[in-house]
Amino acid sequence: MTAPSLHPDPWRDVDAQPDPVQLATSLELRARTASHARLRRRFLRFVPIRPGDVVLEVGCGTGAVTRDLAALVGRRGSVVGVDPSRVILGEARKLSRSVGGGRITLRQADGAHLPFADGRFDVALAITVILHVADPLRVVREMARVVRRGGGVGLQDQDFGLVAVTHPDRALTELILKEVASRIYAEPYSGRRLPGLLRDAGLERVRLLTDVYQDTTLEPWTKTFLERRAEHAVKFGIVDASTAQRWLDGFTGLVARGAFVLTMNYYGAVGVTP
Repeated sequence: MTAPSLHPDPWRDVDAQPDPVQLATSLELRARTASHARLRRRFLRFVPIRPGDVVLEVGCGTGAVTRDLAALVGRRGSVVGVDPSRVILGEARKLSRSVGGGRITLRQADGAHLPFADGRFDVALAITVILHVADPLRVVREMARVVRRGGGVGLQDQDFGLVAVTHPDRALTELILKEVASRIYAEPYSGRRLPGLLRDAGLERVRLLTDVYQDTTLEPWTKTFLERRAEHAVKFGIVDASTAQRWLDGFTGLVARGAFVLTMNYYGAVGVTP
């Protein structure tokens, strides 16, 4: 068995994880959540993606966005998705087989070293990816390199500094959410830095779209998100196991009486290649 990645963020090396297929499953769970589907589709309109476009998606994962892109570019367009994970790409290939619209090509590649000629694409996108990469500016510069003059480079990311959730113990909630995020991600406030990244990479006419993931019923993806935060809080020694379980149990009554709320800010930034 492959040894687990030493990095606390499992998305840095999916194939080294004990169960990479479970991570793939979590991507599709998120993709099917209505609020997340609305977020990504609104962002694709903001970019925008047009019929006939040739689009690159960096960090395509299981291809949820790739499949949306194929529908938007239509039969005259095409979409290339790249991801460093062999396992994740295997799942993406299965899921894309019956998709209509533009042609989909999936390749194993690192966003910091894209295997494409300069100016090949009309648009390059990285959606919920920049948070997880070691050198974000290098990835964005590579994306800009492979986009034609006047084409678009788009980034969308969540921002873990702007998560609001109801809970009887507010101090414990703030401790777990803040401290876990700071231990997993090099820059947990990823979303708010996207416009600056695009400008630093030489993009022009940068625009920003701010959106919010909202859940008032404890959707399966939200439940998994909170459970993972509790698990990591124990793993990192932030709280003990009984405190983590008490924290999770605190959401039950809120859900039962319709008082549960979780929101998370998402930022989408788009720039134009000069």
